[in-house]
Amino acid sequence: MGVSGLQLTLALIKPDVHAHPGLYQHIVGTVLKNRLLFVRSRVLRWSRQDSASFYGEHEGRFFYNRLVGFMASGQMSAHILAGEDAISRWRQLMGPTKTFRSQFTHRESIRGQFGLTDTRNCTHGADSEKAALREMQIFFPEFDAKTWWKEQSEFFKEGRVHFDEGRVEHVPVGKVHSDEGRVENTPVDRIS
Repeated sequence: MGVSGLQLTLALIKPDVHAHPGLYQHIVGTVLKNRLLFVRSRVLRWSRQDSASFYGEHEGRFFYNRLVGFMASGQMSAHILAGEDAISRWRQLMGPTKTFRSQFTHRESIRGQFGLTDTRNCTHGADSEKAALREMQIFFPEFDAKTWWKEQSEFFKEGRVHFDEGRVEHVPVGKVHSDEGRVENTPVDRIS
């Protein structure tokens, strides 16, 4: 699977999904079927303070306290996804934020199928490249996008990756040994 115009985005799978492991696996499968690749994945639990900081732009809005409390209510996961036009494709897979609208206009979307309310709507996705970079740094402070583009992006563009189900990550396959000029055809664990 080759990908010409690669883009990175951040995806969150919210606590309402993680309360149901089968649903989490279904959403991971949906991402894979739609040819998005998992660059990094992390399961975590936010404190109320973490949640309040992340959603600070919404402070004062009627849903803010409900959203902050919900996001701190249980386990969730963060993922860096890669793919052609990844930001808009992930947002399309999610469907509109408003679950009621999704259920009527985007029935096949994640939110249209599984969202319960506008807060408990299964997922979050960055809405721009700038937001994606900012959000990736919040959840993956050790991830250096410039290094990834330099050292690993070609593996993802060319489809030379293997999906590790346990880590929920694609790992590069076929590391080139510059000193010997040969290629290994086994998964390479994080080159950077």
